[in-house]
Amino acid sequence: MRRPALALASLLLCFHAHAASLADISQQDTGTALKQALDQGIALAVTQLGKPGGFNDNPAVRIELPGKLAKVASSMKMMGMGAEVEQLEDSMNRAAELAVPQAQALLTTAVKKMSVQDAKGILTGPDDAATQYLNKSSREQLRASFLPIVKQATDQVGLARQYNSFAGQAASFGVLDAKDANIENYVTEKTLDGLFAMIATEEARIRDNPAAAATSLAKKVFGAQ
Repeated sequence: MRRPALALASLLLCFHAHAASLADISQQDTGTALKQALDQGIALAVTQLGKPGGFNDNPAVRIELPGKLAKVASSMKMMGMGAEVEQLEDSMNRAAELAVPQAQALLTTAVKKMSVQDAKGILTGPDDAATQYLNKSSREQLRASFLPIVKQATDQVGLARQYNSFAGQAASFGVLDAKDANIENYVTEKTLDGLFAMIATEEARIRDNPAAAATSLAKKVFGAQ
């Protein structure tokens, strides 16, 4: 009967040792480690998405025509009229790729402003808690930064005007959300969605595998979590 008791005692000792390791890490170190991990995720997301094909070649974030317009586009492709649709979709994704590099400085600033209390809540939160924080604190500024770049890129494609006209009519009949009736606004929002999705993926990867963190402090903090 002693063996189960000894095994339980060993398990409890391991648990307390783990808890002690968390307690030994200062709040300042916790905050610093989280900021380092976020900077890593931001840099990776911007690098991957901001290159040619970063959106267009990635099925997880590729921007396609919204709602029922996508079904219309699919039908056009089947009838051999898909060249214009593909050109429009390619231009939307290229616009996103051009806009993304503007995000790094804004997101890095948001990370620097993170308080110790924010960091504590984020570290013990869900796998995308840090990404949620960035989305909430930075999305409006990012939107304002992205929109002119997206507009300039889509203005260079004559089909942008056709999209706005067609999508505007579709929205008036209720087959398309009003927020998607303007190509610049639609692409900007989808760009932001893709960016935060990539950051969330990297955040979850580091939480699941602390060894993936780039700094020794981040490895220590996430490893003790």
